[in-house]
Amino acid sequence: MSSPARPRTVLVTGSARRLGRDMALALARAGWQVAVHYRDSHEEALQTVAACAQLSGDSAAFDADFFDEESVRALVPRVIAHFGHVDAVVNNASLFEHDDVQSFSYVALEAHLRSNTGAPILLAQALHAHLNERAAAGEELAHGAVVNVLDQKLWNQNPDFLSYTLSKAALEAANTVLALALAPRVRVVGVAPGLTLTSHMLSQERFEQLHAMSPLGRSSSSEDVAAAVCFALENRAMTGTTLLVDGGQHLQRFERDFSMM
Repeated sequence: MSSPARPRTVLVTGSARRLGRDMALALARAGWQVAVHYRDSHEEALQTVAACAQLSGDSAAFDADFFDEESVRALVPRVIAHFGHVDAVVNNASLFEHDDVQSFSYVALEAHLRSNTGAPILLAQALHAHLNERAAAGEELAHGAVVNVLDQKLWNQNPDFLSYTLSKAALEAANTVLALALAPRVRVVGVAPGLTLTSHMLSQERFEQLHAMSPLGRSSSSEDVAAAVCFALENRAMTGTTLLVDGGQHLQRFERDFSMM
């Protein structure tokens, strides 16, 4: 009699709150054990863990500072130590601070590249090494996936958030490089939302107006983005490509970032 299948484990970065939390909950509903990464949001991370555990049976929180390379490199081994294995990484955590050509600095660029580009690459590297070890130990189905959360603004650029945009453009390029370098063990897929959640920079009324500015009359909801992440993790034929989940906003031309409109 065959033994029951082992639950799959996914690390979702920046999943204590907002969009990352919604992704974590959607994956837990789909049966994944969720490793909830956070930097400062400890209490919110514990709340997300509790909600995920009710859905999938196991979840745990892991703090890591993505500006610190050693902290990033230690994250996947810590997840493995808790769950015994990890099968996928969703790179959602992101630094999003405003600068433009006039205010650009090396300091701003380096901070965004460390958090938004370097950390996702290191986590993909660690997942690949772990799966190779499992394959060497005789596990036939030692395959996994990485989902990199991008941004529709890469296909619809404007002058705002220069360092952020450059860091996400580098991650989109890494999507292709990683898909080639880590195949066949690891698939790499991008998911690029449009305007999804409001922030302190937008009133609710203005957010709703901007959210409707798309060919479909609505941009992405957190449920739309989470569904795309789940699909990307499940579809074994997808790698080296990006799903734009934005109601078609990338097809239009915006002179400013939504938060500045």
